[in-house]
Amino acid sequence: MSGPGGGSDEQADGVGAPSAEDRGGAPPRPSRSQRRRRRTEEAPAPTAPGDTAPDDTALGDTAPVDIVAGSGAPAPPRRAEVAAPAGGPDADGLTSETIVRRRVDRPTDGWRGLLFTATGGRLNPGVGPAEHARREQVRRIRRPLGSAHQIAVSSINGGVGKTTVAACVGLVLAENRGDRIVAVDANPNAGTLADRLTGDASMTVREMVGQIETLRSLADVARYTSLAGRLQVLASEQDPAMSAAFERDEYERVCTVLRRFYDVVITDSGSGLVHSAIAGTLALADNLVVVGSPTADGASRVTKTLDWLTVRGHADRVADAVLVLTCDRAGKHVDTARVRRHFENRCRAVVEVPYDPHLATGARIELDRIRPATHDAFRALAAHLADRFDATPVGVGADLVRHRVEALPPAG
Repeated sequence: MSGPGGGSDEQADGVGAPSAEDRGGAPPRPSRSQRRRRRTEEAPAPTAPGDTAPDDTALGDTAPVDIVAGSGAPAPPRRAEVAAPAGGPDADGLTSETIVRRRVDRPTDGWRGLLFTATGGRLNPGVGPAEHARREQVRRIRRPLGSAHQIAVSSINGGVGKTTVAACVGLVLAENRGDRIVAVDANPNAGTLADRLTGDASMTVREMVGQIETLRSLADVARYTSLAGRLQVLASEQDPAMSAAFERDEYERVCTVLRRFYDVVITDSGSGLVHSAIAGTLALADNLVVVGSPTADGASRVTKTLDWLTVRGHADRVADAVLVLTCDRAGKHVDTARVRRHFENRCRAVVEVPYDPHLATGARIELDRIRPATHDAFRALAAHLADRFDATPVGVGADLVRHRVEALPPAG
């Protein structure tokens, strides 16, 4: 049946009429009621209380999202709380020793140092045994010192290099330590310690003794000393007539002042063992160095020195002494090794100082001009002496000096 305008009823109802897609046009836009009905049909059904929640694994293992109460917005993600494994490392184990990669030590001596320098550090063979030994000696020399320490360098006769040994060991100690070190020339016969170190003997121990009651500070004492690098030097009186009056009690008073302001006091005690000042030197010394030579007459005199000390009640001092053998006069006909073994059985340590042309001149000593082997020998001597630094009794001054003097048997 046709409707008005010649159209059928089906066409009027939209039935049988060609769609927009059939006509090649865009699909019609859904009405508002159709869109509302479609959203209602696609919404999930509400979950009743007690129903099981849908499995998260069905949604691709998606983690649940927390909702901030009252805002409807998702809460910030929570940090995962992972328990530390039992017995595992904790923050206390994170130290520089455990987490810092140690670089191979850079060699400075020998072919290892040359190779490292020539390749700009790309080839590092490491530190050799000799350099390791030197570093260990320096570590021993820098041993902490609890109180003032006094070292006596002595010999029974002159001409064996006693003053040279006292000067060089003082320079090595001052070179490697940061505390105050002074070398005192207690030779009663116009000693040459200042000549070998500074060349300045304008102020001597004699002037210091005359003003000793006025010395109240390090600056007061320094007026009577000269400086060789970092080593302070107190010269002996150069007039033999005046130096003969330098007695034991005066030496003890000088040491009392020096121990108050210096950490290490090195005494060049002069030749012989029966002089009054020498007795005072032995009384106050914490360390004893005996100097001799590996020759027939030199070894005999060293033996007499050790026997003299032993007879007078210093057997312990002899056993703890360090013996220095200066090899200036040793020849190929002398069995130096046998001499060394003999004295190693009587003393704590024996150090051989090889011949050195710079020291043999008798001029002012400069450490950078002596041979490496000579420097090594004096470094070894300083290390042996420093091994006793931690055994120094605490306390300085007149009470300690008086205690040591009273403990020493009378010289004779």
